[in-house]
Amino acid sequence: MDITKFKTMIPELFPRELLEEFDDDYGFTNTSNTLIKTIGYSTNLSIEVIEQAKAAKVNLIITHHDAWDFIYGLKEECIKRLKEYNISHFWIHGPLDYIGFGTCTSLLNKIGIDNIIRFSEYNNFSVPGIGEFNEAKSFECLVERMSTELDEPVRVWKNHEDKVKKVGVLTGAGHSTDHIKFALDYGCDTYITGESSLYTIQYAKFAGVNLLVGSHTFTEIFGVESLALKIMGLNKDLTLIQLHEEHFELNHG
Repeated sequence: MDITKFKTMIPELFPRELLEEFDDDYGFTNTSNTLIKTIGYSTNLSIEVIEQAKAAKVNLIITHHDAWDFIYGLKEECIKRLKEYNISHFWIHGPLDYIGFGTCTSLLNKIGIDNIIRFSEYNNFSVPGIGEFNEAKSFECLVERMSTELDEPVRVWKNHEDKVKKVGVLTGAGHSTDHIKFALDYGCDTYITGESSLYTIQYAKFAGVNLLVGSHTFTEIFGVESLALKIMGLNKDLTLIQLHEEHFELNHG
């Protein structure tokens, strides 16, 4: 596949309005390679991801996050290595968070939600996705399912004794009390995200809503995987591999 064809796939998969609204929240960091045979995907762009891509002969890396500017020097080093190794890199942040197959919906599907009531959207602030089980699950069952899918321990706060029926999800940094309140207003008894703060924990306890917190990286990887699989569906000659990241967010010293 030529990289020009890849560029035409993004408008096919994402609504024009969404791409326009987040026109500075996706794009190419580097376009060294014109011919794409192997795509590697991960949540973050890092030196470790690029080195894996080089070893696996990846032509294009797709990530959710670009290298953050406030991790000083990282982006420059990533670009240097991408150019040196002749690897292109495409990232897509906002549009992937607020699309039907995106990060929140993908996590809802992974934890076995039967009915997705609404997708995550951006309406002056990030709005959680909402889903419901046909039959209520025990809190412990949900914790085990999420831990298994993320392949990492999940931090949990059980704040009521009822079974889990309706769940709000905002992957990544969905730790605002506004996010939890939105989920509560929709009747959610449980809230899932990828980061927590003192205020998240306190409000969840005060409001009586269960709180499950995975890592930012691994609550969002399934959305990147969903996008990669859709791209594969449009070009079946591609090879797709996941570029593995460490569970570094679990290391609290």
